Amino acid sequence: MDTTILPDGINRLFQNAFTPEFWKKALSVLLAAVLILAFFRVLQVVVSRAVKKTMPEQKSRLVKKAIQYTGWVIVVISVLESMGVNLSALLGAAGIAGIAIGFAAQTSVSNLISGIFLISERPFQIGDVIQVGDITGIVMSIDLLSIKLQTFDNRFVRIPNESIIKSNVINTTRFPIRRLDVWVTVSYSSDLKKVTETLKDIASKNLNALNNPEPLIYIDKFDTSGITILFGVWFEQSKLVDLRNSIIMDIQTRFAEEGIEIPYPKRDVYIKGIADTQASALRGDRRGESVGTNT
Repeated sequence: MDTTILPDGINRLFQNAFTPEFWKKALSVLLAAVLILAFFRVLQVVVSRAVKKTMPEQKSRLVKKAIQYTGWVIVVISVLESMGVNLSALLGAAGIAGIAIGFAAQTSVSNLISGIFLISERPFQIGDVIQVGDITGIVMSIDLLSIKLQTFDNRFVRIPNESIIKSNVINTTRFPIRRLDVWVTVSYSSDLKKVTETLKDIASKNLNALNNPEPLIYIDKFDTSGITILFGVWFEQSKLVDLRNSIIMDIQTRFAEEGIEIPYPKRDVYIKGIADTQASALRGDRRGESVGTNT
């Protein structure tokens, strides 16, 4: 391989940099580059409008970026050829460097392949609310290397596509309705039939709850402090916060009105020495009372 191609080209570039012919050629190359970029920009707009109604937003963004990068590659090749650079030798050197870079960029390649899988599989779309591990947020963009999320406390999170592929992803806005599960504990002395009827009435009167599907009432188990019941209420996904706040307040209010006790864990602690002393004193008091009565 001729390693003097680039240095000779650079030397000629500096030697001809102040000649009128050089500036004419530079202006023509610049004009050609601007025209090429303008053409691909127009092509990008036309194609994006054409596929907007027939293709998901993340796929249309991928097509737009592919067109943009193609335009820049053509511009770079055209500029190098106009400068007299031997592209065959340059591509040969780039191939050797590419192998070395490839070993160092395995993570990026893995993210790239994972991004293609995500775009084709479509487990979520831009605007969906997803949960990845302990991170929950709104999907801002789906790119070839990563996805970007905006959390509900207004933080920006970038998650590599490889992590998405390897993790369990929960899409909380995929379906129009969801169910809110509220665990309620009542005392052992409660009338369970009355409790279930009260819960049904609470759900039917809550403006944020749906009557169809019907609420789920599932008596779960005998717990340490009472009987545990699962109360599941269906709602439209946009009313999650309103329903959660109102349904808990309704349960507390209605249970108080109906005399249904919500127990809490209680523990009696006895200290051995104090307990024996108090028991002896109590027995002495009782004997004194008995003697006094007989007199």
